[in-house]
Amino acid sequence: MEQLTVLVLGGGGREHALALALAADPSVAGLHCAPGNPGTAAVATNHPVDQTSGDAVVALARDLDADLVVIGPEAPLVAGVADALRAAGIPAFGPSAAAATLEGSKQFAKDVMVAAGVPTAASVYCTTVDEVAAAIDGFGPPYVVKQDGLAAGKGVIVTTDRDAALAHAADALPAVVEEYLDGPEVSLFAITDGVTAVPLLPAQDFKRVGEGDAGPNTGGMGAYTPLPWAPEGLTEAIMARVVEPTVAEMARRGTPFVGLLYAGLALTSRGLRVVEFNARFGDPETQAVLSLLESPLGEVLHAAATGRLAEVPPLRWRAGSAVIVVLAADGYPGTPSLGGAISGPRLDGRDGDVHLVHAGTRLAGDTLVASGGRVLGAVARGADLSAARVAAYAAIDDLDAPTLFHRRDIAERAAAGLIETPTL
Repeated sequence: MEQLTVLVLGGGGREHALALALAADPSVAGLHCAPGNPGTAAVATNHPVDQTSGDAVVALARDLDADLVVIGPEAPLVAGVADALRAAGIPAFGPSAAAATLEGSKQFAKDVMVAAGVPTAASVYCTTVDEVAAAIDGFGPPYVVKQDGLAAGKGVIVTTDRDAALAHAADALPAVVEEYLDGPEVSLFAITDGVTAVPLLPAQDFKRVGEGDAGPNTGGMGAYTPLPWAPEGLTEAIMARVVEPTVAEMARRGTPFVGLLYAGLALTSRGLRVVEFNARFGDPETQAVLSLLESPLGEVLHAAATGRLAEVPPLRWRAGSAVIVVLAADGYPGTPSLGGAISGPRLDGRDGDVHLVHAGTRLAGDTLVASGGRVLGAVARGADLSAARVAAYAAIDDLDAPTLFHRRDIAERAAAGLIETPTL
């Protein structure tokens, strides 16, 4: 078994989940995170770094003699950190800056989908508020307006309030206006080396801040996997209609996509439609999905980074379900209340099938405090969704974190069998 030294770039909940999965891989002999967080420090060595500086990341990877760098956030990808690593001869899991434009520009993603024949929402690219007004009037409510560039998952508004849509557009130009897509949403991650693509388990996340999907969009308040209501052959259909054509089109353009292709989809009354692409592991779905992965993640990601993904055996998964419930700081997704103290069990490790993922935490002396909008994630496995939900919420109830809040309805409707199985 080849022994790997792995560096994970990033310091949020996604990177903590990646570190936990990599730490469980016997082929990973050395694990490092940069900058990491108090959670990753329990399973890896943390290092300060400027995440968006290719030179700084390359220097750190060389100092560590890293065999693989896994790039978590979107900003380093768009900044070309993967390009700098590959130019230095260091395998990187993450797309080039050119390929990461799939996430960096909504309009570029639309162009790729049209060229590849991928089903997606009709859209209009707008550079002025007047153009947005004409586009939303053409589509009718609910109105969907998306910031064209990176927005950390919060650059979209879906509303029946025309004035609110135009107000959002004024701060989001250039923008893409889309037709509204009905039906349940699905997240599917695919690991790819630019030619071969391998799917992970499908998941569903919860973007709205409030229970019952009320309030503004966030980076994600929770997620679950797998989908008990999913139609037969869902993953295969997404791979055949969306992922594989997109990977082929990116290669045809001379910008092969190497890394994690995230497809956000809606299973509409008119069939499967792509809502968006991301160029990295989604947060918080990653935390739930990776908690069920049995295959050695380090070996899989290294194979993708070195063009050998076709040699990897089929992925193995634990039976049962996984749920993550996000704890956010009061005020999120507006101005979060920072510095609130957090105490309780599971903050440093796993307790059976339950663990806490650190997303926005830091140490103030010996006290763990909130340092971001999304602060922690309670991740639990169970024989089914109901059991996983009970365990996740029990872990939250054990915490003393008076400045944090969470939704109580993550995966509730799915666990109760209230989501109808759509047709593909």
